[in-house]
Amino acid sequence: MRALSTLPEPPTRPGNGHLQDWALRPLPLIEEGAARARAAGGDVFRLRLGLPAVVGVGAAWNRAVLTDLGTFRSAGSLSRIVPYLSGGVILSDAPGHAGRRSLMNPGFGRAHLLALQARTRAALPSVPGGAFDALAWADGAVLRLLNAAYFSGEFDEGLLHAFLAPLRRPFPVPAVPRPLLFARVDAEVRRLAHARLREHGHDDLLAVLAPLPGGLEEVRVSLAAAHDTTTHALAYAIWFLARHPQWHAPTRHAAVLKEVLRLYPPGWMGSRRLSRDLIWGGVRLPRGALALYSPYLSGRDPAVWDRPDEFDPGRWAGKPPAWAYLPFGGGERLCLGMHLAQLLIHDALAALPPLHAVRGDATPLPGLTLGPRGPLIVTAAGDARSVAPGPR
Repeated sequence: MRALSTLPEPPTRPGNGHLQDWALRPLPLIEEGAARARAAGGDVFRLRLGLPAVVGVGAAWNRAVLTDLGTFRSAGSLSRIVPYLSGGVILSDAPGHAGRRSLMNPGFGRAHLLALQARTRAALPSVPGGAFDALAWADGAVLRLLNAAYFSGEFDEGLLHAFLAPLRRPFPVPAVPRPLLFARVDAEVRRLAHARLREHGHDDLLAVLAPLPGGLEEVRVSLAAAHDTTTHALAYAIWFLARHPQWHAPTRHAAVLKEVLRLYPPGWMGSRRLSRDLIWGGVRLPRGALALYSPYLSGRDPAVWDRPDEFDPGRWAGKPPAWAYLPFGGGERLCLGMHLAQLLIHDALAALPPLHAVRGDATPLPGLTLGPRGPLIVTAAGDARSVAPGPR
């Protein structure tokens, strides 16, 4: 039986192991680790982050992390250090997770979301005339769409923007406690919830969640989890439709979104903590170690995907290999907001005119979520002749 220290790992820096690269350049760090793991004939590598940590790069590891809920626990994951995500169903574990999740599922199911669709479509902002930044437009659009879905558009927009804005900043900004801001948000959520509990006829997500045990916390946490993930996926989809206009048709948007989420999954890294020692590939992984899985690495695995770094929605004519495509997680912990995000994004894309890419920086910028560095300047195709092209 080998020890954790025998696993391959990326190069370290004197004095801090991988911490500096984890903070400043995590994607090259994990790509190097994955390459070394595969070269060694394995599917896991080690990171030195101040505590034992292991990252898996294959389908078998992904399946284990997302289905063995007794061994791979959420309560000690990296979400714990981010106040926005430190609570609710995100950090609940077996055996309580399934029951808590089942109470919330109806509100986020297809049938209920379709009942809200007219309201969310009405909240979608118009497309600016001339050239505009797709990333900035998506940011504002998703804020309005979530306000409509959760609160029927009644939440104070300035407060909602202030609450969500720190999530878009690099670490450690999202992890900084903001008790006064959270208190203001919680007070507004309670005010709107009381109206829904007193009056009949409300059907937004707040009305569904407010009566549940811990429902108001679930509102705040799920809202925070939804905004940047949906914004970044929408922004990337707009950018690629502008660069590949032959894919800009409602019947083709599903394949475009799947390809965007393969290349640029907003949840680029997931984390758990081991509740017991685990033997994996002849290596003992110690209890308490961080166990990481990466939808980013899985979506670009050259052993699974042909031309993994190329944008090719045509690959989605078939099904992906099991446990190789994980933008929404998997198993019992499949993302609660998956259907909501897809509904909002597809409606937004369907409302857009034919587009032309002007200039932009789509380099993935990893933070709490993975998004484009930006800006992503696009224009309606009919206006393209009047806009000077720039670097892409």
